[in-house]
Amino acid sequence: MQQPIAVLDSGVGGLTVVKEMMRQLPREKVIYFGDTARTPYGPRPSREVLHFTREIVDYLLQFRPKMIVIACNTATAVALEDIRSRVNVPVIGVINPGARAAIKRTKTGVIGVIGTQGTINSGAYEHALKELSPHVHVISEACPAFVPLVERGNFRSNETYETVLSSLGRLRKAPMDCLILGCTHYPFLSDTIAEVMGDHVELISSAEETARDISTILHDQRKLARGDQLPVHQFFCSGDPAIFKQITLQWLGEQIELTPVVWQVPQIG
Repeated sequence: MQQPIAVLDSGVGGLTVVKEMMRQLPREKVIYFGDTARTPYGPRPSREVLHFTREIVDYLLQFRPKMIVIACNTATAVALEDIRSRVNVPVIGVINPGARAAIKRTKTGVIGVIGTQGTINSGAYEHALKELSPHVHVISEACPAFVPLVERGNFRSNETYETVLSSLGRLRKAPMDCLILGCTHYPFLSDTIAEVMGDHVELISSAEETARDISTILHDQRKLARGDQLPVHQFFCSGDPAIFKQITLQWLGEQIELTPVVWQVPQIG
């Protein structure tokens, strides 16, 4: 039986990575967990994000995945090394792939990063970018209002435009040529973000580079899926299944097999 790739996120954001995985690796079976009942992770204490990530990984291990993808920037910043130490399969995050993609694209060396409060406070992107190119100039901005918009399926509206415009006001004046969408939810808003930032700024999503990493690792380990039969993916969410299915259909363009999972939902703080 084909071993799946397990993908987890605080909500629907990781679907941006899944969509690219399906494009680049159509034979690979995906098991996806979106923790929609406890999203957003950005404002939560690191200890809570770490606990949630461990809990989801423990749940996903029952499916014997050959790889785990933490498709959440906040969880990557907080929990990546911890999860790697706890499991015996490759575990990858989305921060290093996003940083690599930006370094490849920038011509001015001025790179913007937007993300959740947790991701921006961690400094993970700045560290990853400067490790690749020490002289790069990084301008970061937390955009906590974006994830709730996406989780409601509100990708394009007057409210969305006004929220993006007010959130990116400082960055619009900065001399950057690349802007990293440092949260996997943000590509859902990419049309509006591009409109606000202008044609001179290229938006960088980690999804494409993350899928390349997955392909490279599985190829090196000789674990790429074989055969002509396309897999049946499985999706799990901890919140409202109707909203999750609606967003997934809109983003992936197909009906999904969805199983709701009930978690304890603590208050933020």
